[in-house]
Amino acid sequence: MIPGGGQPNMQQLLQQAQKMQQDLAAAQEELARTEVEGQAGGGLVKATVTGSGELRALVIDPKAVDPEDTETLADLVVAAVQAAHENAQALQQQKLGPLAQGLGGGSGIPGLPF
Repeated sequence: MIPGGGQPNMQQLLQQAQKMQQDLAAAQEELARTEVEGQAGGGLVKATVTGSGELRALVIDPKAVDPEDTETLADLVVAAVQAAHENAQALQQQKLGPLAQGLGGGSGIPGLPF
């Protein structure tokens, strides 16, 4: 039989929850500072986003600019931004995934992106 009638140590649980919350906040701050890149067209278009998904920079090589074909350029921009966002999501999983495991696996936790 567990001492205390089988009740978990509430103080200990609160301390663990507070530490996980602090770890999560620190990881989110790190993601907001970390930049990742995505590219398209063999590097003709490069997008830089933060680990939290904010678009920070877009570089377009002049060779990608054809006034007669703006659709291709638009497609390259979209592809580069999507690639950057995918890299940001991978970084989020890397940084926040272990924290989600500590919160019971991450499934069904409102407000968490994984």
